[in-house]
Amino acid sequence: MIGGGGRAVSTHVFGHHVLRREQRLPGAPAEVFPFFADAANLEAITPDWLGFRIVTPRPIDMRVGALIEYRLRLHGLPVSWLTRIEEWDTDPTHPRFVDMQLSGPYKLWHHTHEFSPDGAGGTLMRDTVRYALPLGPLGEIARRLSVARDLEAIFDFRTRRVAELLTSR
Repeated sequence: MIGGGGRAVSTHVFGHHVLRREQRLPGAPAEVFPFFADAANLEAITPDWLGFRIVTPRPIDMRVGALIEYRLRLHGLPVSWLTRIEEWDTDPTHPRFVDMQLSGPYKLWHHTHEFSPDGAGGTLMRDTVRYALPLGPLGEIARRLSVARDLEAIFDFRTRRVAELLTSR
């Protein structure tokens, strides 16, 4: 199933939440991973309504310790976001990487990207986002009112856009 996106799953444990997505993509992991290894492609798979742009000069040398700075707008409010690549594994059969927020809108943002063979010549891409909001109970109210819905919309868009871009190559 090309471009199939799983539904988001959010699990609540002590103020931390987990969003999981899976998507089947055409091509082996070694063919798919280079698209995700180019940080510039993040702009192409992020919804326009976020006004997302990468501030870090390009090209970005993706490796452990790489810093990537972004600017975006959340509900009209300007947001600066800085992430660091915590893990970077280019194993051709099971590449993966992890980015973690150093500063930005979340108390915790830890995003694991995994790519594995799907057994039919394609790739199963898995995203696991562990996140927590600041402000304790107020953050939880914000999550219930808009943040969880926004994250679902962002990852729904990403699922569609990644499928479009990778099937048109």
